[in-house]
Amino acid sequence: MISQPDVGHEPHNPVRDDSKLAVDEDLDRDPDGVPHSVVGMTALFSVMLAMLLAFMFIVGGTTSRIAAVVIALIAIPVLVGSLNAKAKRDRDRVHPSR
Repeated sequence: MISQPDVGHEPHNPVRDDSKLAVDEDLDRDPDGVPHSVVGMTALFSVMLAMLLAFMFIVGGTTSRIAAVVIALIAIPVLVGSLNAKAKRDRDRVHPSR
């Protein structure tokens, strides 16, 4: 029969008990200081933009290839700038990163 090993004490995880937190622990803080929604949107929009540009470049003719390059030159700075603004707006000022 398989049983849990005896660790000698009952573990007390500081899930929501602030009295059990160490001085430098903060459970509400994003570890890297960047809002996680911005990280997810960056990944999603980057993949979608790459797929669109690849499709335009592979399937289309010369005009589509030129359009794909123009879209890349315009869309990438706009994407980076808008997500940077959202990160600054949504950044947690109460629980800053270390």
